[in-house]
Amino acid sequence: MTTQRTEPAQNADDRTMLEGWLDYHRQTLAWKCEGLTDAQLRTASVPPSELSLMGLVRHMADVERGWFRRVLVDDDPGPIFYTDEDRDGEFHLTEDDTWQEAYAAWQAEIDIARRNAADFELDELSRGTSRHTGDPFTLRWIYTHMIEEYARHNGHADLLRECVDGVTGD
Repeated sequence: MTTQRTEPAQNADDRTMLEGWLDYHRQTLAWKCEGLTDAQLRTASVPPSELSLMGLVRHMADVERGWFRRVLVDDDPGPIFYTDEDRDGEFHLTEDDTWQEAYAAWQAEIDIARRNAADFELDELSRGTSRHTGDPFTLRWIYTHMIEEYARHNGHADLLRECVDGVTGD
């Protein structure tokens, strides 16, 4: 697998730009994981943190699910990798956890996210609401938040990857 990253056009409309930057950051996380073994992807390489590249991908699968299913369309199938008993379960990896499983779950949630978002205008309110305030979100807010979420975790991924095998890059 070779991940291709494309920056959005500098003169794109708002929706195209937001979707483009979200896809760029999704592609960046995939790129940071490219070429590593399952064991390397499970490695929490910055002690005492439990963060690993596979854990970040599993986390983002649940984040995609939460925002584009639970919040945007008010469909709550529950989490994939964490539980009420283990709220950080996506980061608690075992030898049985594989990249194939994590990647497939993440990509499936991205596909669902794209389909669900296609039915909304940028300033249209979500059908689900905030667990904290009870207020809905606009799709624009969700896109912006997801870009922020990926950008933050891609910074983590940079450090994790460098610790695992010395590879660096933007």
